[in-house]
Amino acid sequence: MTASKTRLALTAVLALALAACGDKEEGTAASLSGEPIAKIAPPAGQNWAETYSVTPEGGYLMGNPNAPIKLVEFGALSCSHCADFSEASATELRDNFVASGRVSFELRFFMLNALDVPATLLATCSAPEAALPLAKQFWGWQRDMFTNLQNNQAALQAASALPPEQRFGAIAKAGGMDAFFASRGVAADQASACLANTEKATALVNATQQAGKDFNITGTPTFLLNGKLIEGNTWDVVKVALEKAGAR
Repeated sequence: MTASKTRLALTAVLALALAACGDKEEGTAASLSGEPIAKIAPPAGQNWAETYSVTPEGGYLMGNPNAPIKLVEFGALSCSHCADFSEASATELRDNFVASGRVSFELRFFMLNALDVPATLLATCSAPEAALPLAKQFWGWQRDMFTNLQNNQAALQAASALPPEQRFGAIAKAGGMDAFFASRGVAADQASACLANTEKATALVNATQQAGKDFNITGTPTFLLNGKLIEGNTWDVVKVALEKAGAR
């Protein structure tokens, strides 16, 4: 990809609306029903809730890769509703559903705006098994990021004028993302290299645009259950959908 195409693709993400984080809709999953599915034991010495892998779609999966019930979240690290879902669901989703081997949980990072690109580059900078735990921790810290950005508006504005290989590092610094991930084992040199990876940043933007077209995603979090959209994005709604699909 040429430098001009890279710049164009990365600039496109700056135009995405910060308000695109989806409304907290209630819904039902009446069409998602099935017989109860028996628990599936993991290989000896393993725990499905501690089993991580990367999917062909570029998502980060926790649990049995061959689970009969597959839950996919399109989530943005800057999205407050995604943070709410993470807080409400984390323990029960992991311990009651994923650990059973019946359900896998896959997070596909979605770029709502320019904040999500550096956040995702840093969350996926370490080993694949670190991405989901880091995303969960980031959502718990998210309010601090917005406070930092409020206090560093000039630096954030200046970052938009920088070339792509410098832009996301500047955004990360303005929001305190660099310090957050450094405290969780992402070394400064490693973080700098990841933030300057314009090829990966472009791939994240392109994947977001493609997912938006394929699944008509207008906000986050958005969930798929065995390839079908769940009407609603709160843990109460998603939990019912999982149970009706047989995770009970």
